[in-house]
Amino acid sequence: MSLLLVMLHTGTMFSVIVYFWKRWKQTYFRSSEEFGQIFLRVFIATLLTGAVGYPLKHYIETEFVFGRGKQTVEQLFGRLDLIAPALFCGGLLSCIAGLFEPIYRRQQKTFEYVQVSKELSAWQAAVIGAVQGLSLPFRGFSRSGSTISTGMLIGVKRKQAESFSFALAVVLTPPVVVYEILRLVKTTQKAALSGTPVSLSGPLVLGVLGMSLSFLSGLGALRWLEKWLEGGMWLLFGTYCLFMSGAIYFIKTNYLY
Repeated sequence: MSLLLVMLHTGTMFSVIVYFWKRWKQTYFRSSEEFGQIFLRVFIATLLTGAVGYPLKHYIETEFVFGRGKQTVEQLFGRLDLIAPALFCGGLLSCIAGLFEPIYRRQQKTFEYVQVSKELSAWQAAVIGAVQGLSLPFRGFSRSGSTISTGMLIGVKRKQAESFSFALAVVLTPPVVVYEILRLVKTTQKAALSGTPVSLSGPLVLGVLGMSLSFLSGLGALRWLEKWLEGGMWLLFGTYCLFMSGAIYFIKTNYLY
């Protein structure tokens, strides 16, 4: 499972880089000064993500849900009774941001070059990073949806919020991939020492297939997300999340026990 997660994360990361590269090249990499500004803001946001996300993850693993020894937060990812409320919270945040759409409609829809320091302040980056930290332990509480919505609510233009959100994803993904690789190596070594070595040839083939599919689906999802965001349909996106939250909760309580 760890190998598959590594490959899926890698495929998604490359889809983000390919999709946003032209835009980032015209803005974040326009000059050394501009790169320095965005680097500082990404650093601040990532620092806040770790400061919020790691203690929260540790608390969930040791106290909140399990309460008996060290467990992994991944054990929660299949619990629909937790995914539904997380999806509801993410959808509610998107709906609140979408209600401010008339304000953003009056802004230019073309993405002209503006210095990052004038469009995204350090404190705004910190707030977005903190919300990203909240999203990490919970499946359903969309990282991209929550960070984009937060950016919109604190005055960041839609397209700038989108660009910054996925820049954070590219920075965040490599550490996650390294962490999963280390877990995979540790598990493989334990299996070998116990006399039951694990063959990775089969999982590797599935991983490459998964990476390819995650890359293609990532490109499609990014195009869909940008269309909703730039088309003034962010409220509809939030409504969709709320509907799916209700559907998951209904199925869980009525058909799955």
